[in-house]
Amino acid sequence: MELRVLNYFLAIAREENITKASQILHVSQPALSRQMMQLEEELGVKLFIRSNHRIVLTEDGMLLKRRAQELLSLADKTRREFLHKETELAGEISVGSGEFHSTKELSRIIVAFRKKHPLVQFRIYSGNADNIQDYIGRGHLDLGVIGEPVDIGKYEFTSMPVKETWGVLVHRDSPLAGKDKIQAEDLLNIPLVTGSTHFPGELVNWFGGLYDEMEIAAAGNLLYNEAMLVESGMGAVVCIQLDCTYENLRFIPLSPVIQSRTALIWKKDSVFSPATAAFIDFAVKYLKGISEDKI
Repeated sequence: MELRVLNYFLAIAREENITKASQILHVSQPALSRQMMQLEEELGVKLFIRSNHRIVLTEDGMLLKRRAQELLSLADKTRREFLHKETELAGEISVGSGEFHSTKELSRIIVAFRKKHPLVQFRIYSGNADNIQDYIGRGHLDLGVIGEPVDIGKYEFTSMPVKETWGVLVHRDSPLAGKDKIQAEDLLNIPLVTGSTHFPGELVNWFGGLYDEMEIAAAGNLLYNEAMLVESGMGAVVCIQLDCTYENLRFIPLSPVIQSRTALIWKKDSVFSPATAAFIDFAVKYLKGISEDKI
């Protein structure tokens, strides 16, 4: 299976018309049709349902579309990593991060690194721990900042020097808004919004015997989206405290206080581009407290 053929396939899937795709690709329609028939034969599946006016992907075609997008994205990333390899340090580093106080520290590291290596570019991806670990596993991200604990069987990591405080975001009209602290029983019968379909271990312990009675109404991977649900009348977001504020919402810390740590992770036993390897070394030294002028 060639990347060129996958690119042809994606063009047909996008245009839903082989004539339009052939014009965009500057490939004759018979040649393009032949390539797709050969691809179907190679995979042993039917990829398209053809009609007089449009082409529709089968279920197998939809699966190949997702995989082809991932493969072509990874190939493009690899190509960019090798640009300028023999001259000044350059390339692209892809980093994922949840929404944490420690993201500010990550930003400082990136800015300090680019002062030394201005040809290096960064691609930043926002997501939760599940998203980020999945993308690191597939090779779409080089590093990521996630909540501890870290699976040391899969990742190398360095801890971020920031503690994250847990609490809830509630609407100012909520009965909870007048409280200075939130206890587990306060959240009974309250539709909860979370950053994942499951709570981290320290929160499960905090809920204790009430955990199974909690109503998780929605889960997301960006706090703004979750906050808008509460703004619109959903019960409360269980989240960490960030510097951002929302006009109609109030953050209230949990009691007993729950704090957690985050870590910068990368896949164990991976071979990285020179730029990524240099950044990992730089970040580890930075986070160990070495002053910026000695890094």
